[in-house]
Amino acid sequence: MNENDAEQRKQEELQKQIDTVKIFAKQYLTREAISRLGNLEAAHPDLALKAAVLISRAAQTGSIKEKITDEQFKEILKQIQDPKKETKIRRI
Repeated sequence: MNENDAEQRKQEELQKQIDTVKIFAKQYLTREAISRLGNLEAAHPDLALKAAVLISRAAQTGSIKEKITDEQFKEILKQIQDPKKETKIRRI
């Protein structure tokens, strides 16, 4: 039981850290961008966390001068997403 308790405490601590990062990142987003982040969390939680961490780090280093708009947030997402593979169909 001690191993399960320790694992559960680790999970709870990790979740607290994730929540803290998301709350911190949202301070630097406009309402529209926050809405997009919420939608992204529902569809792609890993990508949403990646974006929140990136924004949080940028905010801590002073790189963010004003709130990030929805358009800027879209650009951030394009940069951190894995490039999609293109499928080419050749006719013979």
